[in-house]
Amino acid sequence: MTPEMVLTMIVLLFAVVLFVFEWVRVDVVGIIMMVLLPLIGLVSAREAFSGLSSNAVCSIIAVIIIGAGLDKTGVMNHVARPIIRLGGRSERRVMALVAATVGTISSMMQNIGAAALFLPAVQRISKRMGIPVSRILMPMGFCAIIGGTITLVGASPTILLNDLMNLGGKKLEPFGLFTQTPIGLCLLASAILYFVIMGKFVLPAGSGDDDKGVTASLMELYHGLDNIFELHIPVSQTEAGTLQELQIREKYLVTVVALHNSAKKDKHFVPRSTDKIMPGDNIAVVGREKNIRKLAEEMGWLVKPALDEFAEGLSRTNAGMAETIVTPRSELIGKTMAEIKFKTLYGVNPVGLFKGNRLYYGGLTRIRLQMGDTLLLQGPWERFHILKERPQPRALSFATPLEGEIMRPQKAKLAVFWLAVALTQIIFFKVSLAVALMSGALGMIITGVLSIDEAYRSVDWMTVFLLAGLIPLGIAFEKTGTAGFIAHGVLALIGEPSPLMLLAVIGVMTSFFTLVISNVGATVLLVPLCMNMAVMAGGDPRMAALVVGLSASNTFLLPTHQVNALVMRPGGYRTMDYAKAGGIMTILFLAVELGAISLLFGVR
Repeated sequence: MTPEMVLTMIVLLFAVVLFVFEWVRVDVVGIIMMVLLPLIGLVSAREAFSGLSSNAVCSIIAVIIIGAGLDKTGVMNHVARPIIRLGGRSERRVMALVAATVGTISSMMQNIGAAALFLPAVQRISKRMGIPVSRILMPMGFCAIIGGTITLVGASPTILLNDLMNLGGKKLEPFGLFTQTPIGLCLLASAILYFVIMGKFVLPAGSGDDDKGVTASLMELYHGLDNIFELHIPVSQTEAGTLQELQIREKYLVTVVALHNSAKKDKHFVPRSTDKIMPGDNIAVVGREKNIRKLAEEMGWLVKPALDEFAEGLSRTNAGMAETIVTPRSELIGKTMAEIKFKTLYGVNPVGLFKGNRLYYGGLTRIRLQMGDTLLLQGPWERFHILKERPQPRALSFATPLEGEIMRPQKAKLAVFWLAVALTQIIFFKVSLAVALMSGALGMIITGVLSIDEAYRSVDWMTVFLLAGLIPLGIAFEKTGTAGFIAHGVLALIGEPSPLMLLAVIGVMTSFFTLVISNVGATVLLVPLCMNMAVMAGGDPRMAALVVGLSASNTFLLPTHQVNALVMRPGGYRTMDYAKAGGIMTILFLAVELGAISLLFGVR
C-alpha cells in the first residue's frame, strides 16, 4: 500500500467523520475536499474543481430550474392532485403513491431528473396535507434511485454493462432492456413496503412545526382563531340570505373567507357582503371552533370534517394570512373599510383588527382606521403580492412574510414544451444529459416561464457544492489506485466461495465503493475484476456483472448520491438520518437482489 493510498484513506475517513458528527455543514465538507485534496497532492487543481463543471452537477442545476418552471406555471399542481385524491388523508398511502410514481418514472429516465421534477410536487402535497415533508422526500429519493434498476437504461451503471462485458477478448451475451426488470420491481416493492411498515421508526420524527408556515403561526398568535372550516348548507333549507343580512361576523365573531355557489358552480375567495348564500352552497369560515359549531347548529348547517370544495383554493400554497400595518401616509387613515369598499379595492378578507390595546373580530368594516393599526388579512397569495408591489406610498406595510407566490398558468404549455424538448434530445438524439437539460432550462428563461433571477434562486447551491466536492475525492480514490487495491484485497480474502456467496461479496463491495466514488467509476472498475473472479469460482460472469450494475444503486447510507444530496436540504435531513434509514435499506436491497437472482437465474 503506497503512501498516496494511505493518505487517500485518511481523507476519506476525515470526510466521513465530518458527515457523521456535523461539525460543519455538508456543503462545507465538499468545499474542504476541493481545497484539501490538491494541497496534499492527491489531485491536481484542475481535477479538484472539475466537479463544478461536471455533467452531473450541471445536469442537477438544469433539472432543478426545469422543475421550478413546471412548479411556477402550476403544472406540478396537476401532478399532485391525483396523488392527493388517491392518498386521502393517509400519510402512508401518499408516501407509497409518490415513491411508486417516481420509482416507475426513473426506470426510463435519469433518477436525479425524476426526483428533481417531483420535488416541487411533493413539497406542495406536504403543505396541502400537513404532512412533514421529511416523511415523504427520503422514501421518494430512495425509490428514485432504485427505479433505475428496473430497466437497462434506467441508470448509468446498467447502461454501461453490455459495453464492459468482455472476457478473454470475447464479448459476452448482452442483457436485454427488460432482463433485470423482475429484480428491479422486487427492489422497488420492497423499498415501498419497508417505508410503509417501518417509516415511522426510521424516518425523522418531525412534527411539522418548523414548516407549519406563517398562516398557522398567526392563528396561534390570534387566540380568536382556530382553523378554517368548511360548512355545507343543506338543500332542504329555504334561502338563507346575503352575508350582510345573516350578520355572521357580528353574531359569531367568525369571517366567511370563501363561498361556493352550487347552482352556478363557481367559487368566490373574497366574498362580498351582498353575496347570497343559497341551499346546497358551501362556505369556508375562519374563527374559533366553538363559535363556528354554534353558528352551524343555530343555522342548521353541516360542519365538514375537512376542506372539500375549497381544499385546493385555500391550500397553503394558494392562499393564507398576512399581518399588515396601516402606514403613516395611508389612504385608509380616518376611513372605515366599508367606506372605501376594502374587499373590492384590495381583494382580500379582513379577519381581525388590533387597535390600541384591543383586538376586534366583529364590526371591522365600521371602525375608523388610524396609523399603526394592525390588520390581519386572509386571501389568495396573488392578491397579497399585488398589494405588496403597489407603488409608494403604500396603504399597508407587511409585518409577516408571504408564503405563496404569483403563478404563471398562462406559461404552462411553454414549460411542458421545453421539458419535452430536453427529454427528446436525451432519448432520440443522444445529446449529452447536461446539454439537453440546460437547453430546456434556457428555453424556459428566454420564453418568460422563469426570470433569470428566479432561476438562480431556485437552485440549491448547498447540493451543488456538496456533489462538486465529492467528485475530486472519487478521482483521488481511482487515481492513487486505492479503489483497485481494496477490491483486489477483498477478493483475495474470500478464497473460493460458492457462486451465491461470491455475488454477495461483490454486492457488498460495490455498495461500499458507490458511497465514495461515482457509481459509474465503481462499475467500470469492478465489472472486469468481478467477472474474472466469477470464472475462477465456477460462477456465471454475467451474473457478477449484473450484481455490480444493480448494486451501484445501493447508495443509501450517506448523502453522497446525487438524489440523496438533492433532497437533504428540503427534507431537513442530517447525515445520521441517512445512516438510520439507509442502513436497513442497504441490507434489504442486497437481500432482495440476491434472493431474486437466485430464484430467477438459479444461482446457488
